[in-house]
Amino acid sequence: MKSVTKLLEKHHELIHSEMKKVVSHVQRVEDDWIINTILIEDCDVPFRYKRRKKYKSLKGGRVDMTYYAATELVSGIEIDVMNVVRIRRS
Repeated sequence: MKSVTKLLEKHHELIHSEMKKVVSHVQRVEDDWIINTILIEDCDVPFRYKRRKKYKSLKGGRVDMTYYAATELVSGIEIDVMNVVRIRRS
């Protein structure tokens, strides 16, 4: 928790959430990276992060995340996404 506090103090745009239930977790390959997309219960915005290797599915589990809000342009339409900086199982 100490490192999260330091991150939040240093970067004011970051948001930290704890004990959020994962409804969906999808992993797909893009170049040399695995792009992970998760959906959180009671939230319509996807959370995304990159990893080098595939990991065990987070579906149904609870996670603590540090993330920031962003928008992405897909086919001329702006979509809200959350870019995850740090994610841990609760």
